[in-house]
Amino acid sequence: MPRLYLVRHAKPAASWGEDPDPGLDDTGLAQALATAEELTRSSSRLPVYSSPMRRCRETAEPLTQLWFCEAAPMASVAEIPSPPIPFAARRDWLIASMRGTWKQLHESAPTGSIDYLQWRRELVTSLLAIKHDCVIYTHFIAINAAVGASQKSDDVVCFRPDHASVTVISNDKGRLRVVDLGREADTLVLTRP
Repeated sequence: MPRLYLVRHAKPAASWGEDPDPGLDDTGLAQALATAEELTRSSSRLPVYSSPMRRCRETAEPLTQLWFCEAAPMASVAEIPSPPIPFAARRDWLIASMRGTWKQLHESAPTGSIDYLQWRRELVTSLLAIKHDCVIYTHFIAINAAVGASQKSDDVVCFRPDHASVTVISNDKGRLRVVDLGREADTLVLTRP
């Protein structure tokens, strides 16, 4: 059973609603290095993939330097695309989306949005297509989509992976299974009323 090490990007220099593609801040750079060292201690050299977003590429950099490899781009694990709304409204849209189900997200999406159910299916299908152990640098919602699929949950958010945490899932005969949930933390985006 292939094991997929899903690493949430480290702490970015700006929030999701402030910058469309921020890099890491100093804390994030330290988190990325610590996670790379943890992965190096716990596993042998594996293929590395990354969302094309800058915060994921920068989080992957310490590991690729330690393992003398490159992170192959993997578009299917990129950040969930925002609907065609003003940039300033993106954070509120994300907060509302995270409190519901994938069905609700799809049904309430503004005109011109992508098909969010299809986005989730394509992400899960891309993970199931991987037939070898690997490390994948990705995002909060993408990790939740994978974990939710493994738990047969329609909730957009099943748990709160912390920055630079590692969630391990396996491909068990064509079905995702959680091996180890990553370290959790409260985030500003997920503050509940």
